[in-house]
Formats: sequence, structure tokens, C-alpha cells
Amino acid sequence: MQTGENEQALRKILDMTRLMSIALLLIHFYYYCFDSFRQWNLAPDFACRIMENIYRTGLLDSFHKSKLFALGLLVISLMGAKGRKDEKLHFRTAFYYISMGLLLYFGSYLAFVIFADTEVFSVLYISLCSLGYLMTLSGGTLLSRIIRRKLSSADIFNKVNETFPQEERLIENEYSVNLPARYHLKDKVRSSWINIINPFRGILVPGTPGSGKSYFVIRHIITQHIAKGFSMFIYDFKFDDLTVIAYNAWLKFRHLYAVEPKFYIINFDDLSRTHRCNPLDPAAMTDITDAAESARTILMGLNREWIKKQGDFFVESPINFLTAVIWYLRKYNDGEFCTLPHVIEMIQTDYESLFTILRTEKEIEVLINPFVSAFLQEAVDQLEGQIASAKISLAKLSSPQLYYVLSGSDFTLDINNPSDPKIVSMGNNPQKIQTYGAVLSLFVSRLIKQVNQKGKLKSSLVFDEFPTIYLNNIDSLIATARSNKVSTCLGIQDFSQLRKDYGREQADVIINIVGNIVSGQVSGDTAKQLSERFGKIMQDRESLSINSSDTSISRSRQLESAVPPSKISSLSSGEFVGMTADNPDCRIELKTFHCEIINDHEKIKKETDNYKEIPIIRTIDNVIVQKNYLQIKIEIQEIIQSEMERIIKNRALSALVLKKEK
Repeated sequence: MQTGENEQALRKILDMTRLMSIALLLIHFYYYCFDSFRQWNLAPDFACRIMENIYRTGLLDSFHKSKLFALGLLVISLMGAKGRKDEKLHFRTAFYYISMGLLLYFGSYLAFVIFADTEVFSVLYISLCSLGYLMTLSGGTLLSRIIRRKLSSADIFNKVNETFPQEERLIENEYSVNLPARYHLKDKVRSSWINIINPFRGILVPGTPGSGKSYFVIRHIITQHIAKGFSMFIYDFKFDDLTVIAYNAWLKFRHLYAVEPKFYIINFDDLSRTHRCNPLDPAAMTDITDAAESARTILMGLNREWIKKQGDFFVESPINFLTAVIWYLRKYNDGEFCTLPHVIEMIQTDYESLFTILRTEKEIEVLINPFVSAFLQEAVDQLEGQIASAKISLAKLSSPQLYYVLSGSDFTLDINNPSDPKIVSMGNNPQKIQTYGAVLSLFVSRLIKQVNQKGKLKSSLVFDEFPTIYLNNIDSLIATARSNKVSTCLGIQDFSQLRKDYGREQADVIINIVGNIVSGQVSGDTAKQLSERFGKIMQDRESLSINSSDTSISRSRQLESAVPPSKISSLSSGEFVGMTADNPDCRIELKTFHCEIINDHEKIKKETDNYKEIPIIRTIDNVIVQKNYLQIKIEIQEIIQSEMERIIKNRALSALVLKKEK
């Protein structure tokens, strides 16, 4: 035997003890029912002499003394009993047998009291007492068959085993976002904090619709950053949900800024509650690469499938053409007409006049040469393939409302200018994503170019439903803007959504480069990828093995996922998993969390009820909007006419005039 014990010898000792118990009980029956045995002619002389000798030992002095000894020997024999284990047996069954057995074993004494006939009470007494003895023996045997340590059945989803310690300290600094929470550690509920102490390493907030991204996370990022003096840009997908929060936070905390920031709104639906801003502000466009980046952003925003085809001839050609038009207007009259509405109108003019005018600008000559060649060679199909896609796409933006907002200049996009800080909110409309999203993409692209510079104020960029706009090189912003104190928060629904709109390569870079993740309910590959990122923890494992001769329960500890994909897929609203990033001067050991963010719903509701509405910025009617729309068209026509006249009259430039051969 593995323990060095002689198991067979031990079994024989137990059997002998049980036989001694039975023998003692039989002696008890023979002695106290001796009259009956004598009547049955079962009392020979040698038996009488043996009973006399036993009596002298004192074992039969009292009625129950011998029975107690017999019961004691039975208990000793049962201590080493090893029955075949049965996981269906319960202690209740065994105790029922033992209780009934003991009741009959000791209660059988009443047979002596009730019945006067010697033979009757003897038979009845021996039968009841023997039955009680056998039931006690059976109950004790059942006890040995019960599995003492059963596998845990209460925690069928392994909820308790998958808990782990989380950060319970409140760690604050001048940039942090701190969210109160509570989590489960084994069977206890404990308070914790989600401490995003370095938001400049990026914040990614995935979550399916209704998971609570805005209510539990993004709203607190907005309010806490405004309270800490951040300049801010907010992309409000469902205008004005986040804008109202930001506006009232600005009213509450604006006095805390060194220079009080101004609050600006871009909104294409309600023109009375919007400011006007020119994303192609000539003062911010220092070279032709700015025009190229703007052209790429606006066309990628209008044609999302082009994102995956960058580098193709029929993708790059319209981008170059639009770049040429933007840069021409930037150089013409020192950028007086360098706005997106003017670009849209100019690109719709006839090829002869447009190419002639563009050729006068040497910096864009290399960009338009392929188009001029195709025009001169009457390669109409090629020319249309190169330019028509840009013209058709930009025609979607030919709207009086858009022209009105984009042609004014109430503010510039340098939101973190120390002398003129701003909080800017730009609203989209879910029903007009294609149109508004492209324009807002241009705004954001130009804004980031100006924000990501040294010597500026700390700033926070918040994007709700980020995939609905196209932002070229967002991964570079997250990677490089940390040193310039630019915090970026991206709200998305799922990684697959990001891959669909940005392409797999760029989406994977965005996902992997972000340092802080606060994820609500997601599923599929997103849940698997997050689970792998959160790592593994040591978890207890138990296994039960039952065979004909033995039963064994083994316990082990092994590494398992801290938050498995199935857990992430079944999170409730307000329940989040994630990981935070720390700083060299402030280490956080417990970065991973799985908790429920605590919102004071009554307080938030009270604040929301007391929110001030976004004020009317200007009184405007349709006449003003239409007048502005027509004015832009007239200005482009005047530019074309005046420039063509100048070129024709100038001998040095007249050779540039293009005429299609008939």
C-alpha cells in the first residue's frame, strides 16, 4: 500500500471488532431473555456456567451497559469502513437510518414493560433491537459511501473563481480621469477605482449600443477634463447629447482656467445654434502638403471604400486633382476664397477654363499635368475616371446649409492656443452620416494638425462613434501627441466596425497602440482579443474520480483567462472590463479591472434636469443662407472669368490656354 499500512490486516481487525459487537449483543439477548431460551430448551448447563462467568465481569450489571458496549464496538468497526462512493448519497439519508436504528435499538426496551408474556416480549425485543442494530450498521456504512468533499455546484458559471484583486486606491493627478466602481472578490463586494492617470496614451471605449459607453465613461471624461482645465474637442455623433454635457460643464468650471475658454459649436441642422468655421483656413495651410492631406481626408470621408484602395491610380488621381484646386485657391489673392464651398464650385467648372487657370500656378503644375495630357489627347474616358469621382462625391456637399457654415470664420481650430483656449463641439446626424461625416473629418484633420504642437495647452479630443468619420493617421496622433499633452478618447462599437471603415491594418494599429481600454459588452473576435490582452490568473480546479474500489478528488491551480470572452459577451449595462496605463513616477500594479462603474443616478438626473439649453448664437433665415450660397457661386464665376481674361491678355501666359480640338 502507498501509505505503508497493511490494508488487509486492518480490514481483518475491523471485521473482528464487528464480530465482537455482534457476539456481545447476542450474549445480552441470551442473558436478559434467559427464561424464554430455557422454555425453548436452549439453556444447557455449560451455557449457564458461561453466563455466570460473564456476569462476574460486571458487563451485565445493568440492562443497557452491554448494549452500549456492543454499540461502541460497532462504531469502532464503522470508522474504517470503505464503501463504494456514490455522489447521489446525502448525509440526510445516512442520519435517517442511524436515527431510526438507535430509536429501535434503545426503544425496544419497552417490550419488557408492555408485554407480560415472556416469550412474546423476548421475540419482540430481540427482533426490534436487532433491526435497530442493522439499521445503525447500514447508516454507518452509508456514511462511508458519501463523498465528504463535493465539487462546487453553486458557482456553475465559475463567477467566484474568475474574480481577482483590483485597484482600490483613488490615484489622481492633474490629467487623470477617475471612475468609482465596485467589483467582486470571491464572495465579497468591494469598492474600487478605475484610475486613468495617463489619458495621453489614448483611451479606447468599445461597447455595443446600450452598453453605457456615453453615460458611464465618456460623460465623465468630458466633465472631469473640463474641470481640470483642458481645452477640448468633442465629436458628438448624436448631436446634442454630449454637447449639452460639455456646455454645462464649461459654464460650471470656466472660472478655473487661467484664460477663460470660449465655447463653439458646429452643427449643420440648426443654423441658429452653430458657429461658422473654415476648415481650409489659409493661415493654417503653410504648404501644399496641408492641401494634399485635406483633399485625401475629404474624399476618403465621402468614399469609405477608397480607404482600402489607397495607392490605386483611380483613387490617387482625384486626390491630386482636388489638392491642386485647394492649393490654387490658397495662393489666389492670399487665400481670400480658400474655403471648401469655393473648392466644390470651382471643381465643377468646365475643364478648358479650369485646367488653364490651374496651369498658372507652378506649385501644382506637376499635379495637373496628367489631366491636361488626357484632355489634350481627348482621352475622355480616362479623364472622367480620374476626375468625375471627385466631382460626383463633392457634389453631395453642395448644400446651402453646409456652404453657410463652412464659408464663415467665427473661430480657428487651434483649440489649445494658450492665449485663446477653446472648447469645440461638432455635431453629426445619424441620418446624414455620409454627408456630414466627410465634412467633419476635414475639420478634425485640420484641427489635429494644429493641436499636436509643442508649447500648447493640454487638450482632450473625444470621439463618440469614431468609425463614422475618417481621420487619416489617427495612429500617429496617439503615438506622438503624448508629449504634447493631447488626450484622445475613441468610442467605438466593435473592432470589426473599425476594420470595416478603416481597413484591417490601420484598425489593428489603432487598437494595439491605445494604452487605456474601458470596454463594455462586446462579442466575437473583439471579446477574444480583449480577453487575451487582459491576460491570465491562477484559478482553482477540482476533479472527481469514482471507481469500484476508490474515490479521489484532486485539486490543482492553473492559469486561466482573467476575463474570458464569454464573460465579456455577457456584461450588463454599466459593467466594464479593461486595462489602464500607468506612469514611471506612479506605478499601478493592478491595471486590469472587471467591475461595475458607480453612477449617482439621482444626482445625474438632477443635474440633467437643471441643464441650460444651448443658446441661440445668431438669428438667421433662409434668405441669408441662400444669398450666401449664390454669392459663392458668383465669386467662383468671377474668378474664372477674370483669370481667363488676364491669361489671354498676357502674352507670357496666353500659351497656357487650353482648347479642345474639334
